[in-house]
Amino acid sequence: MGNKALELNPPNATYHLSTHGSDWLWAAFSVFGVSLLTVVAWTFSRPRGTRLFHQIAIVVLTTGSLAYFSMASDLGATPVRVEFRGDGTRQIWFVRYIQWFICFPLLLLELLLATGLSLSDIFTTLFMGIVLVITGLVAALVPSTYKWGYYTFGVAALFYIWYVLLWHGPHTTFAAGGVLRTGYLLAAGYLSFLLLLYPIAWACAEGGNVITVTSEMIWYGILDILAGPVFLFFFLWELRGVDYATFGLHSGKYTDKGAYAGHANQAGYGNTAQPAGTAPVTTADAAGNV
Repeated sequence: MGNKALELNPPNATYHLSTHGSDWLWAAFSVFGVSLLTVVAWTFSRPRGTRLFHQIAIVVLTTGSLAYFSMASDLGATPVRVEFRGDGTRQIWFVRYIQWFICFPLLLLELLLATGLSLSDIFTTLFMGIVLVITGLVAALVPSTYKWGYYTFGVAALFYIWYVLLWHGPHTTFAAGGVLRTGYLLAAGYLSFLLLLYPIAWACAEGGNVITVTSEMIWYGILDILAGPVFLFFFLWELRGVDYATFGLHSGKYTDKGAYAGHANQAGYGNTAQPAGTAPVTTADAAGNV
């Protein structure tokens, strides 16, 4: 049985996805899906308290799987009039930008949590990641030459991200020591190189209408697989021997029943009986003993 996605969901633009492009997207969806199942199994093999980075990966891979399922089905696109190289409209895949809006800040968070950056620096970098994605979406939806203004804003945000990943982050003190620093430098350099290729792909696809929609899907698909499953597996593998306590990411809340019971007994919460002749402890008294 062949791929009937374009028959069931007909294209809505002059320049649109082909059946071969849909086939490629189904293959990319399979990569994301298998990677997701693998990371889920890997996560449950980890002790509680050491799953944060794996759970971030689960969110990224789940989002990518949903996005590629939609695009392979020829869903999640809207027609926009092209500016260059022909007349008519081109499919702009807003579902891809939804994927990037969720995944890109999480990929940055995955990296930056390993550094000694302050929370404010991390927050600002994540915001710039959102700016990069949003300006790309708005630029793709604008049919006039004003799209390149938004493109410029996005590239400016990308330069800030490069500064943090390649300069500011490496010059902080890594809580987990030099082993994690080496892994961070490799991962940050790898991701930064991929981020260079995304604006080039955008200029050739949504921006300049130089390549076909199918070629666009192949280009972005390769980048998303390299920036998603491949990057995440590499980074999680680098973290396999790191003591998570060095990150200082514990919330301080007891979620394990056994640990909570032990903590309660040590604090004396389990003994509710009051000695004879003593007054009950009031809320104010208890608060003074915290």
